Amino acid sequence: MNRLVLWNVDLTLVDVAIVTRDAYAAAFRMVTGRPLVKLAPAAGRPDSEIVFETLAVNGIAVEDHHLPRFLDALAVCFAERRDRLTREGRAMPGARDALKAVSRLDGVVQSVLTGTVKSNAVLKLKAFGLDKWIDSEVGGYGEEVYPKATLLQVAQGRAKERHGAAFTAGNTVLVGDSARDVQAARIGGAAMIAVASGRSTPAELHEAGADIVLPDLTNPSEVVAAVARLTTPADRTVR
Repeated sequence: MNRLVLWNVDLTLVDVAIVTRDAYAAAFRMVTGRPLVKLAPAAGRPDSEIVFETLAVNGIAVEDHHLPRFLDALAVCFAERRDRLTREGRAMPGARDALKAVSRLDGVVQSVLTGTVKSNAVLKLKAFGLDKWIDSEVGGYGEEVYPKATLLQVAQGRAKERHGAAFTAGNTVLVGDSARDVQAARIGGAAMIAVASGRSTPAELHEAGADIVLPDLTNPSEVVAAVARLTTPADRTVR
């Protein structure tokens, strides 16, 4: 294995915002006994960060026990709503074909780098049949209280332990939709393919420092070419 491709999940591979917000509201009530008035914006941030801000903006004095309790509740509440994912959500255009096409590249490992807690990320992928191309044991997830750039390095370490190869800035690519994803790649040590399918504009993604900006994932050959270009040393022939 000599390529690691890490995918952001929300607004890169799937859009299940309605179900996610409902799960947050239920988890908030479960933990605090109060209705959720305002949910902190995701903006490419991990669930752990969103939870803290959501508690604060709703007038809850945050204590040490709140984060683990909320994340556990969020996993339970999201799982209870899994049957709604395909009815009220969608796979992003081209996501399935892009994952399948990239999986055919020589020596590739695909996983996720996401702000979503692991159990919920897996449910999101499974709902749309995207999990078959993802090694979920390698990725980085929202319950891990690290900056996303550090989480990228954690994922590289897990990939090395699992596959026995070093993954560095020279052979790791992050595919995401936000300027925050681009920043994580730049700091954490990965090339960046930005997809303008989320809330960041192509100009913002370019300005943040993305290596390649694509309008979406609907051209799998374009996605494969981008991954190959960013993970292939000059002396290696791409098949």
